[in-house]
Amino acid sequence: MAVIHPSRWRSPAGWPLRTRIVAIIMVLLTVLGLAVGGTAYFFLRNTLYTQVDAKLDTAGRPGPGGGKFQFPFDDTHPYRGAEPGSITITYTGVSDIEGGVVEAFTNTEGFPDTRYKTLSDVANAQLLAVPADGVKTDVSVDGYGSYRVVAETTNEGTIRVTAISLKNTNFTLLRVALVTGGAVLIALGIAGWAGALIVRRTLAPLDRVAATATKVSELKLDRGEVQLVQRVPDRDTDPRTEVGQVGAALNQMLDHVGNALEARHASEMQVRQFVADASHELRTPLAAIRGYAELSRRSRAPISDEIAHVLNRVESEAKRMTGLVEDLLLLARIDAGRPLAHDPVDLSMLVVDTVSDAHAAGPRHYWQLDLPEEPVIVIGDGARLHQVLANLLANARTHTPEGTAVTVAVTSTLDSAVVHVIDNGPGIPAELQPKIFERFARGDSSRSRAAGSTGLGLSIVHAVVQSHRGRVAVESAPGRTVFTVVLPLGRSAAVIPPAEQFAQIAPPAG
Repeated sequence: MAVIHPSRWRSPAGWPLRTRIVAIIMVLLTVLGLAVGGTAYFFLRNTLYTQVDAKLDTAGRPGPGGGKFQFPFDDTHPYRGAEPGSITITYTGVSDIEGGVVEAFTNTEGFPDTRYKTLSDVANAQLLAVPADGVKTDVSVDGYGSYRVVAETTNEGTIRVTAISLKNTNFTLLRVALVTGGAVLIALGIAGWAGALIVRRTLAPLDRVAATATKVSELKLDRGEVQLVQRVPDRDTDPRTEVGQVGAALNQMLDHVGNALEARHASEMQVRQFVADASHELRTPLAAIRGYAELSRRSRAPISDEIAHVLNRVESEAKRMTGLVEDLLLLARIDAGRPLAHDPVDLSMLVVDTVSDAHAAGPRHYWQLDLPEEPVIVIGDGARLHQVLANLLANARTHTPEGTAVTVAVTSTLDSAVVHVIDNGPGIPAELQPKIFERFARGDSSRSRAAGSTGLGLSIVHAVVQSHRGRVAVESAPGRTVFTVVLPLGRSAAVIPPAEQFAQIAPPAG
């Protein structure tokens, strides 16, 4: 399961492309909705306030006599048609305020009428604070709410304050804001769902291109013949679209890579065939050289010590070259995929035999065995597995000084057999460990080289173990070097432990 880092999701740069596109669309639609809704709100507000201001102008329009204001018959009654809830007061000083808030009632004759209701001192003070300059302004009147107010001087020298309630106006504006906001939210929800669906369908070709690239990335291209058949479907390679251009470019790149892999494989096969043919052809002359050298040394005719030494060197080098040729031929056969034997092999007895041979070859090393009580049986080629163990023990004997303790331990897991070859020698240089299983890899002078080495022993170990569907690894530090070989116990293909399980197969403590 992939680990999602929270910090990555805080930044839009880490979002998937479809998420970013939908987010951008939502932001644009939100800005557009706010702009349209805000414009409609302010237009409606301006219209409603214009109507209120017109009412204020009507309440103070000039009368028939040419006066600036049309006065009532007395100061205790509002004008005819005065809007209930509106406020009209006149004053020349704080102590002589007339008028108040208009309220409706039914008179003694049974007809609807209006009258003034006196305002509180706080409300009067709020209205008296309005400048008598004819400018309309909003005032919050204590106990009555928000009002649109204008104060002007009459032709008698008194000041008249007229106020019309903004309750209905504000209620209308609030309803419009709520309806508009709700409509915008609903539209955003629908647009987000539809946008996500459209973007997902639109980017489906890009997903198919990515799927093709992912399949190619999972192929092992480092060796062997590679069948690079993955291609982007033709429907996703239309050069008229951006995704089609990417798909076409990817297909073209895969064609070039496929051609390069075919050329590389053909070159590898030529080299392998050459090595196999050369190794096979060299076996006969090398055998002849060794035979003639041995025959010359056994001749009854007297030969000088110098000639005898030369013949011994010829025979020795012929044996060494024969071993190199045999190793090259084995590697060539494994690379060519030659089938190995699939027989039951007692790994415990195989370890006993190879350790006995190693003891005979290196009697001054201290050889130890750590075997389980029950035999460990694997399926494979006994001769090749014997060569794996022999090469590992020869490597330990060759590259460690005399007196070094070498331990071979055999264990088993649920489906694997594990062999550890452990020595307490000087260790392998850290820079050599990553490439120690490569062909012709050689250690430096820090590991004793008492005998010559072709540099093919560990590469043969790696090749043979891999051909058995196993794994081999090395861990080394000064004073402790451990080679670990893991082999399947049965014929099932699912016998190679995963990397994390392989890492947990710990060698015995030294």
